Amino acid sequence: MPHNPMSSIKNLDEKLLASIETGRALAFEEGALSAKTKYLIALAIDASHGTEEGVRALASQALKNGATKEEIAEVLRVVNFISGVGSIYAAARALEGIL
Repeated sequence: MPHNPMSSIKNLDEKLLASIETGRALAFEEGALSAKTKYLIALAIDASHGTEEGVRALASQALKNGATKEEIAEVLRVVNFISGVGSIYAAARALEGIL
């Protein structure tokens, strides 16, 4: 099982971690937007920031929530247009072994 990067926060401040987890649950709950759509949006944001670990985790969550490879590819087209090819290199490295 991969290391949870939030373990150090849990050890440091359990109230902070609980607050983060509450925020995550609120952000990704089903509502006007599906959880799948929300994970795709989050994936795009992390890709635009070059956050490989985030892209990897969010792509996995998007797939678990019904996203297709084609939908992820289209999201990356938008990311490329808005944020440039550097974000695509980060996403490509993150998606190795997932897609």
